Amino acid sequence: MTGRLLFDLTHTSHTRARTGVQRVVRSLHRELGERALAVTHDPFLRTWRPLEPWETANLSTDAASSARGARWPLGARWRGHLRRTLGAGAQFSPPADCAGFLTAEIFSPAVGAALPDVHPRIAVFHDAIALRYPELTPAGTVARFPAYLRELLSFDGIAAVSEDSRDALIDYWRWLGAAQPPPVVAIPLGVDAVGSAKTLVDAEETPTVLCVGTLEGRKNHLALLEAAEQLWSHGLRFSLRLVGSIQAETGRAAADRLRTLQARGRPLRHDGALPDRDVADAYAAAAFTVYPSISEGFGLPVIESLARGRPCICSARGALGEQSRHGGCWPLESVDAPSLASAIARLIESPDELARLSAAARARTFKTWAAYAAEIVAWMETLPRPDRNHS
Repeated sequence: MTGRLLFDLTHTSHTRARTGVQRVVRSLHRELGERALAVTHDPFLRTWRPLEPWETANLSTDAASSARGARWPLGARWRGHLRRTLGAGAQFSPPADCAGFLTAEIFSPAVGAALPDVHPRIAVFHDAIALRYPELTPAGTVARFPAYLRELLSFDGIAAVSEDSRDALIDYWRWLGAAQPPPVVAIPLGVDAVGSAKTLVDAEETPTVLCVGTLEGRKNHLALLEAAEQLWSHGLRFSLRLVGSIQAETGRAAADRLRTLQARGRPLRHDGALPDRDVADAYAAAAFTVYPSISEGFGLPVIESLARGRPCICSARGALGEQSRHGGCWPLESVDAPSLASAIARLIESPDELARLSAAARARTFKTWAAYAAEIVAWMETLPRPDRNHS
């Protein structure tokens, strides 16, 4: 690739959240390196611009936050207003050698209305869960999503994170009657490289079962907590550790149930959002993981678990089925409480089964984030540079 990509970090450079989307964006930013110019749409300057040092620092910090919203310090707001008022905020001009525009964010209406006239214009598409499960999705996301999917039609190509997400987007556009949709290709995500996995925990120790993911409706923590309570009530010895922030709108019921079980003295720990190094330590301390989500665009915690030699109990359907079919997982046709309880009990009570799945996980190979970034760039280079927008 000659020239540099414009890489959109409008939201991610202004939050320390560690959602799946933010992790994809941060990983791409790291691996693209000098091949990309990181840019943001400044709502106060009202134009695109390269990142400032404080925004770049937000990308490199390992600090984690449960707040998903973008944070603009007062000084940054005033600078933008002042520059625009004084005429110092001229419209952004892409570099002469610009090789295209890439966004991996679920961008806002303001960003969608101000997309730079740069081609090829590429978006990473994560999922259509807001359409499939509106009752489990924050109301604001549900309201925004149809317009976002229509705005994707103005792109020259879409890199979906899984076959399931690709099919969902194509099906929606077909239902919408889009005459000339851009090509959609499935490019599965990468995973951070890890060293050799820690050996399995001693059979005499009380095993820890780990679940990594935001507590929100579709992640199905209520079913997991009910499954754990069933097993504890029958005397099975294990501890359950949850890592992830609480989504206030759709995760309240799970959070309330969690606190109730903790008050009963159940061996249940909730850590909230953690820095990446602490999440890695949590994987190392676990016997295996459970990812009870009903629907995912990809399912990063599944491959992160497997890459560390930790088996994962998860759905056999959709994007999670794409991950689980290659070994190391205990796939479930239904992620209801009885099915989860049965799978957890099986792996705790059968060391041989756990060892078999662990070996299968360690035998797998996983795409790195560097390889993912290279695959995105290589695909972009195959796309034409049209002088018209899709309609």
